[in-house]
This record gives sequence, structure tokens and C-alpha cells, in this order.
Amino acid sequence: MDISYSTYEAKARFAEVLVHVRQGGTVTVLHRGEPVAQIRPVPQGEPTIEGRLDGLRQRGVLTEHGTQGQRIASVQRRPGALDRFLADRNG
Repeated sequence: MDISYSTYEAKARFAEVLVHVRQGGTVTVLHRGEPVAQIRPVPQGEPTIEGRLDGLRQRGVLTEHGTQGQRIASVQRRPGALDRFLADRNG
């Protein structure tokens, strides 16, 4: 069974909220009648990093670029640019 509390009620009844969540329920927190948060049990069996990444890929949050193993091209035009800069700066 899901229940809802205003932000004030959720704060005042936090111990009750946790008991409800421990029993498998979900609590929706409302601000001025609009839902702003849900408190629910943590899923058992925490997924591995690979599992989490796969989930992000499936949701379209994470995409592969295809540059794995490729080096980034240097933007330096002439060798020694840093040495010349430091020499000019230090006089």
C-alpha cells in the first residue's frame, strides 16, 4: 500500500515512514499537493558496475563514442611551445 505525506508530515512522522518502507511500501512526499519525491525500499542484490552501465545505455543516458583505444590528436602546432611561452614569461 502506498501512502502520501506532505513535506511537514513526512518530516514529523519520519520513523513511521521508515517502518512503512521497511515493510515494502512506498511513501510519496508532496509539496503543496504536488508529488516531489518517493521513498521506497532499496532493491536487493545491488547491480554491478557493468549492470548499471547497461541500464544507462538502455535508457539512452549513456552512449558509446567508439574511440576506445584511440589517442587524442595533439593540438600543438610547433614543438616547444610551452618552453617558448615560459621563456617569454620569465624574461
